[in-house]
Amino acid sequence: MRENFRDRALVIRTYDFGEADRIIVLLTRHHGLVRGVAKGVRRAKSRFGSRLQLFVNLDVQLYPGRNLYTISQADTVDYFGARIIEDYERYTSACAALESAERLAAADAPGDPYLYEACVDVLDKLQHGDPLMLLDAFLLKAMSHAGWAPSLFDCAQCQRPGPHHAFHPAVGGAACHQCRPPGAAEVDPETLHHMWLITHDHPSQPTNAQAQEAHRLTRAHLQWHLERSVGALGIMEQ
Repeated sequence: MRENFRDRALVIRTYDFGEADRIIVLLTRHHGLVRGVAKGVRRAKSRFGSRLQLFVNLDVQLYPGRNLYTISQADTVDYFGARIIEDYERYTSACAALESAERLAAADAPGDPYLYEACVDVLDKLQHGDPLMLLDAFLLKAMSHAGWAPSLFDCAQCQRPGPHHAFHPAVGGAACHQCRPPGAAEVDPETLHHMWLITHDHPSQPTNAQAQEAHRLTRAHLQWHLERSVGALGIMEQ
């Protein structure tokens, strides 16, 4: 039987529901992905409607209903939106991080706070840091936590020491000449080194070409393993 609970949460997405309600998808710290309804929040006199938006870290109270939880209280803990929504690259990177977290959380065990805490961390860093590099670091670390981080030095297939010049998600990342599958990307080994550095929170100064290549490889690896596209990542490529 579901019980009411209080938790920290980030809004992942929202849907209008009925005349005045809104369905809110929340990534919570201790309860995983939760869908709740915020009743009356689209009315002008709503008590907390303005808080239930992207890029706000919340303290929420939820009560179980027949199909959805009811959000009865929402207090702002942190607001990250000011610097994000005024910058297109920061905005799309933040949206891509949240959408990817939603996809990853679907397979995550409730009670694991990793994705929530990683999202709060990347939203905070997006206030000032390089958006593309921060997004890629977030995605690479989240994939590592999920158990399918790309191999970035040794061959993913035969473990032959690198550096290597090929990458393909189907084999798990870097591939040597013998294991390289058809369609593998030809890559700069320094790009893979850059990816390793940001995965482990080390400073990196890639060229623009290496940063763009790293993003393409990270996106390809993520979407291969999710077996579906992440819409916000596609928008970033336009």
